[in-house]
Amino acid sequence: MREPQSDLYAVLGVQPSATPEKITSAFRARVRELRPDTRVDAATAARFGEVRAAYETLRDPALRAAYDQRHAHQPGPVPGRPAWRYTAALGAIRREPPLRAGPVRWIPGR
Repeated sequence: MREPQSDLYAVLGVQPSATPEKITSAFRARVRELRPDTRVDAATAARFGEVRAAYETLRDPALRAAYDQRHAHQPGPVPGRPAWRYTAALGAIRREPPLRAGPVRWIPGR
């Protein structure tokens, strides 16, 4: 089987730090978009083949590790930690706080 030239994570629309559950969820979403049982044009079939090949590689931990090593993906942010954004302001780096939501009301019994 020929490996696609594009980034497998980009084909599925996930970050390189995605969990196996996120990868499976993204694969299923792409399959729903492409619907190989109802859309039968050549472009859709080729795209579906890329999505399937990306999923087959990324769902297997050994193949995924080999792919990451070959393509030198940098790990993304650690899940559960806030992702701070940095912006340059007049040559200095300023750290912006994460977006915060207001208080959440909890109604018992619902």
